[in-house]
Amino acid sequence: MGQSDWRIYRGSGRQHDDIMRLPPPPPWRVFAGGPLIESPPGPFVGPLHRPGADDRARAYLAGDEVVEMVNAGLYLRRPLLVTGKPGTGKSSLAYSIAYELQLGPVLYWPITSRSTLRDGLYNYDAIGRLQETNLQSLGPAPSGAPDIGRYIHLGPLGTALLPRVRPRVLLIDEIDKSDIDLPNDLLNVFEEGHFPIPELARLPEEQAAVAVMTADGGDRVPVVDGRVGCYAFPVVVITSNGEREFPPAFLRRCLRLDIRPPGEAELTKIVSALLGPDVADQSAGLVRDFVEKRERGDLATDQLLNAIYLVTAGLRPPEAARERLLASLLRQLDMARLV
Repeated sequence: MGQSDWRIYRGSGRQHDDIMRLPPPPPWRVFAGGPLIESPPGPFVGPLHRPGADDRARAYLAGDEVVEMVNAGLYLRRPLLVTGKPGTGKSSLAYSIAYELQLGPVLYWPITSRSTLRDGLYNYDAIGRLQETNLQSLGPAPSGAPDIGRYIHLGPLGTALLPRVRPRVLLIDEIDKSDIDLPNDLLNVFEEGHFPIPELARLPEEQAAVAVMTADGGDRVPVVDGRVGCYAFPVVVITSNGEREFPPAFLRRCLRLDIRPPGEAELTKIVSALLGPDVADQSAGLVRDFVEKRERGDLATDQLLNAIYLVTAGLRPPEAARERLLASLLRQLDMARLV
């Protein structure tokens, strides 16, 4: 493979099938989950699909460092811990990878202070199953064993760890917000690539294979002997705003990438890709002012896009209203008070 061909992900926004020429993993990152799920995950639709995700993916501009670290993660089968200020495109990177490499919809896990490892892996609706059992006891005896798989719903992480031939892309968004224990809880799953579902492991031998629900709303998938294990390790993008420190053991299992805010030329390309070259030409002064203002405080690229769209789409507001809107939309994120 020549030097120019080593990249699987190029950050070009153009779809291709180069994921199939990804070399085998290192011996210490080989996983053997099964039975294999051969079918692709489907188009970019479903309950976890975010509006405009494919547009964001096509418009995403990945610098050389970003492309290199994404490919390192692909080769080594390691999660990426992506840090940077709000609005620098950390979460958009996950959508860019999924779109370019045709890996299906991004599995999205937004983290809150109440998130636990179990939330990401699976949910068991014990109350729903109990209610069904009680209703069945009032009627005629049902034929066959109860379908427990209807009450097991894999979370985003659990769905990402299903044994597919192609990896899925998992976005663990804003891990800074998590409870202090969550990064450590993720360690074993990242290292081993599998997890048990005790509610299924306790079933009798004749119910060893159970078809369960998935986070992306696709077809039910079989889980054998109460264990989910990956075959292709998922492409995991974990975003952080740099607001907390993480345990060394967690950092050791991730590849770290810091994304810097895009410059004026990059912002112009983003505006052109999303809103058209004419709008980019009309907004050159606004982009320049945005970059200068960003040097004095935090501003997100989304703020610029919102401002440009509002003052260029359809009927344009009067000059006085335009200035007030721009001042409000481009308010620095780190201002102590809303004034």
